[in-house]
Amino acid sequence: MAQHPAPDTSRTPARSSALDPAVAARLSRDPAGLVAAVVQQHDTGDVLMVGWMDDEALHRTLTTGRVTFWSRSRQEYWRKGDTSGHAQYVKSVALDCDGDALLVRVDQVGAACHTGSRTCFEAGGPLAAVVGERPVAAAGGAA
Repeated sequence: MAQHPAPDTSRTPARSSALDPAVAARLSRDPAGLVAAVVQQHDTGDVLMVGWMDDEALHRTLTTGRVTFWSRSRQEYWRKGDTSGHAQYVKSVALDCDGDALLVRVDQVGAACHTGSRTCFEAGGPLAAVVGERPVAAAGGAA
């Protein structure tokens, strides 16, 4: 009978973490234990990218001043900029009302997208969409 090596737990999302239990209790994770993290340039408001965090990635982000994600494709943690030099320095982190998304405001060094574009949304490009118009309120009430 063939023996299988023990699973490499460094390449799976953390089951436990040093994340503050009060913060962890507020998170609403997907079935893989992840929360979406929207990354925004702190001074311009540009949305740079979306990544995924588990409790450990969020803990690292909150305590190191650099953004850490869980890579779903590589199944490992990665700190933005360690190989590219395009680091993200944390300015603030906020949790949305449902606990299922984070807004991470950063000072981005270089390109945020792996394609070399400043943002992943420049690289992806716009989609055709009907532009909505807000109704104009009648001035002075009914005529």
